[in-house]
Amino acid sequence: MRLILALVAALAAVPASAERLTLDRIYADPALSGPGVRNVRVSPDGERVTFLRGRADNQFQLDLWEYNMKDKTMHRLVDSKKLVPTENLSLEEKARRERARTASLSGIISYSWAPSGKQILVPIAGDLYLVDVNNPDNARKVASGNVGDPKISPKGRYVSFVRDQNLVVIDLSTGKERQLTTDGKGTIHNGEAEFVAQEEMGQRTGYYWAPDDSAIAYKRYDEAPVPVARRFEIFADRTEVIDQRYPAAGDPNVLVDLMIVDPASGAQKKVDLGAEKDIYLVRADWSADGKTLVYQRQSRDQKRLDLIAVDAASLAQRPLLTETSKTWVSIHDDLKFLKNRPAFIWASERTGRNHLYLFDLNGKELYPLTKGDWGVDEILAVDEDAGKVYIGSNKDAVIDKQTYALNLDGSNADKPVRITKTDGMHSSAFARNGKIFVDTFSDPKTPPQVSIRNADGSMVEWLEHNELNKDHPYAKYMANHLPTEFGNIKAHDGQTLYYSMIKPANFNPAKRYPVFLFVYGGPHSQQVTRGWGSLFKQYMAQQGFVVFTLDNRGSSRRERAFTDVIYGELGKHEVEDQLTGVDWLAKQKFVDPKRVGVFGWSYGGYMTLRLLEAGSDKIAMGVSVAPVTDWSLYDTHYTEQFVGATPKSNPEAYKQSGVFAHLDGLKSPLLLVHGMADDNVLFTNSTRLIDALVNRNVRFELMTYPGAKHGISSRAGQRHVYGMIEAFFKKNLEPK
Repeated sequence: MRLILALVAALAAVPASAERLTLDRIYADPALSGPGVRNVRVSPDGERVTFLRGRADNQFQLDLWEYNMKDKTMHRLVDSKKLVPTENLSLEEKARRERARTASLSGIISYSWAPSGKQILVPIAGDLYLVDVNNPDNARKVASGNVGDPKISPKGRYVSFVRDQNLVVIDLSTGKERQLTTDGKGTIHNGEAEFVAQEEMGQRTGYYWAPDDSAIAYKRYDEAPVPVARRFEIFADRTEVIDQRYPAAGDPNVLVDLMIVDPASGAQKKVDLGAEKDIYLVRADWSADGKTLVYQRQSRDQKRLDLIAVDAASLAQRPLLTETSKTWVSIHDDLKFLKNRPAFIWASERTGRNHLYLFDLNGKELYPLTKGDWGVDEILAVDEDAGKVYIGSNKDAVIDKQTYALNLDGSNADKPVRITKTDGMHSSAFARNGKIFVDTFSDPKTPPQVSIRNADGSMVEWLEHNELNKDHPYAKYMANHLPTEFGNIKAHDGQTLYYSMIKPANFNPAKRYPVFLFVYGGPHSQQVTRGWGSLFKQYMAQQGFVVFTLDNRGSSRRERAFTDVIYGELGKHEVEDQLTGVDWLAKQKFVDPKRVGVFGWSYGGYMTLRLLEAGSDKIAMGVSVAPVTDWSLYDTHYTEQFVGATPKSNPEAYKQSGVFAHLDGLKSPLLLVHGMADDNVLFTNSTRLIDALVNRNVRFELMTYPGAKHGISSRAGQRHVYGMIEAFFKKNLEPK
């Protein structure tokens, strides 16, 4: 009777409208996490905050919105459907979006402010519009025809963009268009970042304006040396043969030049990048006065990075500093020139942690801006008048991200002032003058909330409160929302490994549950964070699984002693750490150690295969989506950075890092999934695996997606692939 009464009371406590998640609802509109905002910017005059937001009837179709700081009103500034009712994207634009991980989005994907704060440059579907913020309905088309990477120059005189592999400017005072380069065709590209620069170096542009509009530095590259990977893109109704210049590990890269062009006259200069041609040009920047161009040159083995200054008038060069490493030198965007002092800020991992340093313009280190057993994520803003530098960091908790203030004189290098107060994940976008910022916050029970704040963290106004009230899209599911637990365990060598865990619905500690082990495991990624989590993970927990995620060695936002362990043989230490997590799970009384399954995508797909090979006695099944199976098939910059060699110089390292040398250990059921037009992890990775498994008479299941790229990013594709993952887990791990 007591049990019945308790059950009745528990049911009475749950709102009648409470529902559990479904996959259909997760992939329907409106977005369950709330309206959300993207690409938040504070206007140069500080009067407006602009952002991109999905539509109520299509969360992936983005419009441009503004919040007016004076009258405290918010409204849609530009309706993407009115601007361009139907989008027809070029192949180049589709490729750019795939690299930028925005392939699932449509409408307005990006925009930029004019320095006056009166106009916004809006690219959409290959065309370019100039929007007057006081009269947005009369947007003026300033360019058309496959326009890429558009910008307004720092002083506002020009609009620039890349079209058909050439760099173009428009003088806004006259409306005259000038094509600054003419040789862009075939294998020659001007003002663009090459494939590996986009994919692996975070390079979203190939040209850089001087701050006074006097010049543009741009990358010119020739991809003729890069071998052609002939691949098939298999669609539902056709097959296309694509000849893609894909530099696999050990292959030649593009030949790169750094040029300077005068936008007014078109006069060109070529910067001497040195005798060694097999290099990476990873960044270029200008000094505050526009007289000095500074570029970053990385060696092919990525163990050396030089920061070099070039006199823009004479082309005379001087080295500023050099970073070296026994493994790899990380690339970053934290080079900031000061305007009121002949100095610059630079980020370095030379101590084993990522910290900031102040240098003079001759490359002499003046003093550290940060120090201690913690690291800097990025520079958010520099307010020279106030003597402040604002940074993002996980100083107080590895699984969090907070915003901190530093003194520009270095006086609080080891004790920055924390500005954001609530534990969790904060992403901050500052105004150019550093006086206000927009804070996007979430934690495991709070979907992203966006607020405008003063530089000290005090509230100005909500931009998107996103309260979980009765009108929120997630309201009816919140009663069944399961908490996320965080903890850590020790690796075999004593390193700390952080994990997150969601226990199943109606959890009973006396029962034993199956495990949904989500793995990524690759460098440049942190999965265990105290933010609003994956709704699919929440769904799987509501289906009765213990959902477990662990960040193994190599994961980002940690010290180099943690990341460098993977160097020289990918997969070995990552798998050891994940199996340490599996062993820990097996000791928990609420886990059924015979019903542990693993799912991963991309590097996670590779990790799934390696885990099944090394631990089929501990892992009952796996789903591998878009996996790398042979690292000699993957691109130069990423692979050589971590394997530390080329297939020719160290074939054994590639053999042991790959999947095929360990296939005899794969005994558990496998579902292999791949998009049939993947131009990142080429479909060849899976066809080779299929052939090897067939030759070993290993049974497995296969799902391929016609026309899909690496992310299988269409809404129908996402709904289907996650339905396949759920079904495979239930088939193999649910009790008979």
